[in-house]
Amino acid sequence: MKTLYVTDLDGTLMRNDMTISDESVRILNELIEDDVFITYATARSFHSAYEITKDIKFKIPVITRNGTTFADQINAKEVETAFFPEDVIKELKELLPIIESSGFTSVYIDGEMYKMYQSGKKSKEFQGYIDYYASIGDKRMRMVESADDQFKGNISYITLISSREELLPYYEAVKDSDKWETIFQKDTYREEFWLEICPKDSTKAKAVLKLKDRLGCDRLVVFGDSINDLPMFEVADVAASVSNARPEALKASDITIDSNENDAVAKYIQSKEKR
Repeated sequence: MKTLYVTDLDGTLMRNDMTISDESVRILNELIEDDVFITYATARSFHSAYEITKDIKFKIPVITRNGTTFADQINAKEVETAFFPEDVIKELKELLPIIESSGFTSVYIDGEMYKMYQSGKKSKEFQGYIDYYASIGDKRMRMVESADDQFKGNISYITLISSREELLPYYEAVKDSDKWETIFQKDTYREEFWLEICPKDSTKAKAVLKLKDRLGCDRLVVFGDSINDLPMFEVADVAASVSNARPEALKASDITIDSNENDAVAKYIQSKEKR
């Protein structure tokens, strides 16, 4: 019986300092070398996730942007990405005027992903995001002058970062549509909230099921800590929350393992595969 293990990153495989311990890296690489199917599913872009996970030699596709993108970790490239249809982008542009001050679109140009944000005053939460990526010289951040420029091209993801109070009305405006997928949750590390919108059927749950089918696996075991992991929990044979997970994840999981600070994910898989 083949099992597919899928872990979230932030708050789950990653520690609170946004790193993965040497011990987890060692354990996972040993398991992967023994042909255990292990991967991750994260809200992060592949570029961001790869910088954190590059020491782990994942052989099977990894899942990023909440199920929007599959990537090849070994060759460090995205291999499959979902995009919004033009009519849906037009509708979202009208529904989300707050993006001028609080967000960006993820746009693909010649196969490369760029984060398009408008010039002008920003929410303090989004300004902090811009400042961080400027400080590390990330050339994917591109400032444009208008919403027309921001919503032009092949768009795979929309991200808004602000306070809960600022974003809640926009979440209410978009949450019930069957034309896209919506996630609204507090950041793992800070008090800010994120409203993220993905193309229709781009969810962690659907992505892990697709991968399970492609690999011919019989069982699916997933690990998570937050609201965006709940759909993945629902389709798993075993849903494991780390002990530091949010109450919603703890309640929805089948089992609770140790915390993200104690190599919980790696040690759990090791305990099941090295008996």
